Amino acid sequence: MASSLSIDVFNSGYKPIPAAPGWDDSTQATWPASTSTLISGDRDALLVDALLTTSEGERLAAWVRDTGRQPGAIFLTHGHGDHFFGAGPVLDAFPDTQLIASDQQVVDEAGADTTPAHMAFWNSSFAGEVSESPMVPTLTSSQEFSVEGHPVEFRTIGRADEGVLGTIVHVPELQVICSGDIVYNNIHMWLRNSTPDSRRAWLASLDAVAALSPATIITGHKDPDAPDDDATRVLDQSRRYIEDFDQTVAESSMPGEVIDAMVAKYPGHGNRYTLFVAASTQFPS
Repeated sequence: MASSLSIDVFNSGYKPIPAAPGWDDSTQATWPASTSTLISGDRDALLVDALLTTSEGERLAAWVRDTGRQPGAIFLTHGHGDHFFGAGPVLDAFPDTQLIASDQQVVDEAGADTTPAHMAFWNSSFAGEVSESPMVPTLTSSQEFSVEGHPVEFRTIGRADEGVLGTIVHVPELQVICSGDIVYNNIHMWLRNSTPDSRRAWLASLDAVAALSPATIITGHKDPDAPDDDATRVLDQSRRYIEDFDQTVAESSMPGEVIDAMVAKYPGHGNRYTLFVAASTQFPS
């Protein structure tokens, strides 16, 4: 048994994407920076999420290899392709590793994101950059994973961005949570097509994560220059952002008003294109 566990985080950085009509082309539209987390003992590890593009997967595989750890599994927090399409190169590099999820709904939603209609979306944003046949996770038989005798817990939490089911990885002995997209860190939150009801459901998921009293939260999307992973800060920030977006939409009559108000409140947040998309969906023409 390893004396203790360690936590290492890989951040993809922002990726350029084609912009939707109405975006100011003087600024490059980008996809939010994403994380993959390695929870390690002396030799073995669990990898949480596996990014999006093939090149990211290759960089991730090399990064894991350089740590000298052997991942027993890649755990998928939720069924969005930007968290598992990059798994292929990691699985090729570590043939004994499995891609897993702890809830059947996550497996189903991941499968839905690989249908032709959804792949058309991913290919329109990342032409030639994503796997033609992404692997889909299998359902794990246990809600606990052992890293050299240290328990790591899988927990189903609730709804987050786009309304999909969010699960987390909880490392009790370190008071660490890998939150997937339930919590964000200094990045505009993906509130595309959200409604007052879906935003309330997301707030309830934040409360459920907070109830576990973590000290550290590794968020699924994190600005590379975020100051820390302090749980209280990122939970409060995410909760306040959703509440501010909800109130601002209710008080506004057009997307530009929402964008201006939210940028004024969160001037240091990364990926303003996310805010542009979210605001645009609140006022259908």
